This record gives sequence, C-alpha cells and structure tokens, in this order.
Amino acid sequence: MAVLPIVTHPDPRLEQVCEPVHQFDDTLRQLAADMLETMYDAKGRGLAAPQVGVLKRLFVMDIRWKDGAPEPVVVINPSIVDQSPATAVGVEACLSIPGRTFKVPRPIWVDMHWTSLSGIAQNWRLHGIGAVCVLHELDHLNGRLITETGTEE
Repeated sequence: MAVLPIVTHPDPRLEQVCEPVHQFDDTLRQLAADMLETMYDAKGRGLAAPQVGVLKRLFVMDIRWKDGAPEPVVVINPSIVDQSPATAVGVEACLSIPGRTFKVPRPIWVDMHWTSLSGIAQNWRLHGIGAVCVLHELDHLNGRLITETGTEE
C-alpha cells in the first residue's frame, strides 16, 4: 500500500464527472487499498478517486475509525435511490480544500445502491454522518465541491 498525493482545489480534475468502473481486478483493489491508506494518513473519513487524480466512480470511507476500530468501506459506482425530504445543515471539511470549512445542507438519510470491491451489488441506508459522508464523496464523483453546495464559515 502507498499514501497517494491528494489533489487540491482548484485542480480541474476535481470538477469533472467520473466514469463508471467496469473492471474489478487487482489494479482496482490496489487503488482502493492505497486510497484507504491515504484517507487514514490524512485523518479523513472519506476520499473519492478524483481526489487522488483517478476519474473513476469510486470512493472509500470510514465514519467510525476516529471513535473506535476501523470499519473501512469501498464504494463503487454509487447512486442515491432515495433520500429524506428533511435536511440538516452541518459543517464539512474536505481533504482537497485544506484549512477551510463550509456549512452544507444535506438530507438526514439516504438510500444508496452501489457495488462492492468484489463486484456484489449492495443497498445501504445511511443516517447522519454516514449520509453526509456518502453525499460529500458522491459530489466529488459528480465534479461538485462543497465550495458550490455550502457556505464558507
């Protein structure tokens, strides 16, 4: 595994829509492992492929590791299939926008369809910080940053 360099704003790769992943192979597994190592090294809870210069629909996350044992998740080709009509505004930071925080409104829960690293279709309902993390990383895959969706603190 390796710690990868994190792409920072205003790099134009952060504004591009990512391509779906079609090959579930050793190269993808290595990328996911490197992204997890990079995320933990940077003290983040999530990291999307474009943040390491790869324009594929892939992100990694671990919303619990700062409070307990690591629970890494690799999310491939995600889509939101349902979401709460109610929203909450929270403060978000981004590894690609160091030193800045933004207040961002997000649904309080989301239902996500995605594929695991082993190629198995998954469905997951996430609440609170889980929903925030998924939506933040999915925004990266769609070429959007919290500079567009939130208000700087």
